[in-house]
Amino acid sequence: MTDRNEKELQEDNREDIKEFGSQTNLKLKTNIQFISIIGEIEGHNSSGADKKSTKYEHIIPILIGSQLDPNIEGVLIILNTVGGDVEAGLALSEMINSLSKPTVSLVLGGGHSIGVPLATSTDYSFIVPTATMTIHPIRTTGLVIGVPQTFRYFQKMQQRITDFILRTSSIDREDFLRLMYSTDELANDVGTILVGDEAVKYGLINSVGGLSDALDKLNVMIEDKMK
Repeated sequence: MTDRNEKELQEDNREDIKEFGSQTNLKLKTNIQFISIIGEIEGHNSSGADKKSTKYEHIIPILIGSQLDPNIEGVLIILNTVGGDVEAGLALSEMINSLSKPTVSLVLGGGHSIGVPLATSTDYSFIVPTATMTIHPIRTTGLVIGVPQTFRYFQKMQQRITDFILRTSSIDREDFLRLMYSTDELANDVGTILVGDEAVKYGLINSVGGLSDALDKLNVMIEDKMK
């Protein structure tokens, strides 16, 4: 590789990290597409300049490319998110779930709020022992909802998220609703925080494990699909 090409690659990598939060132009040749979803999931409204965010319009073309590229045989989703735009997060979850190639998710620091369906959207999911996941109802801005139609919209949105999680994980409906509406764990809020193996115990996540476990599982799934 020439010095010019090396400089161009380094510049591309810096732009990837700035825009996407990850380096997509990896030097190694791999059949796996790595996608990181970190910070706040940014949807139709821009997050503040002081917030680390993942823009859903950046992730969509990567997912489309992963589906269309014959050299990509599997997708690994790395999650460390506080949540964010529920419409955008659910849209990404549906896209990931609809990929025909094997997919694995790995929850690192956290998979909170709309990060929960993102974690369960893959064919198999992992969570590291110290990671946490927060299950809670959709939050509003704190303003009083004075219109019945608005309240019904939030009810339907919550139902969409709940149905997706129940469809893509093994958690029992009664357990999920009880955890979501619990008032014993979060101060001044409703919901539950699950740590590592607790998420596995409830069937929300498949296994406790790290990066090597996620890659090993994905490679096995790719080999099985090839057969």
